[in-house]
Amino acid sequence: MITQDASSRSQSDDIDTELIAFVKQIANSFVKWDLIRFFNENPHAVEHAEVLARYSSREVRDIEPQLEALVENGILRSRVVAGVKAYALTPDMAARALVGRFVQACDDKQFRLVAIQHVMQIAGARAH
Repeated sequence: MITQDASSRSQSDDIDTELIAFVKQIANSFVKWDLIRFFNENPHAVEHAEVLARYSSREVRDIEPQLEALVENGILRSRVVAGVKAYALTPDMAARALVGRFVQACDDKQFRLVAIQHVMQIAGARAH
């Protein structure tokens, strides 16, 4: 699911390189962070994009591509419920554990600063 590159291995020993790789490859936007946190805190939730947009104070058009990317990366799964596409946390226990570690790590200021720096670099690269 996640590969580590040389730059993530050069981080401080205090920073979990697997989680930095997770940030770079999967949780690489603040929208995804919000969605990952939502599903970690609500592991049995099955929600459609409109509910998730309200939760994250964003527009549906802004979160749908992020939801689909999380499905492609194996963090979420999607299915049609009552004619509407809905999203849920993956049943894969290894992916759930990684999500839980990421959310917990975000409570640590040092990790959060490093992770935010990576997300901002990725956002800057997308803008160019």
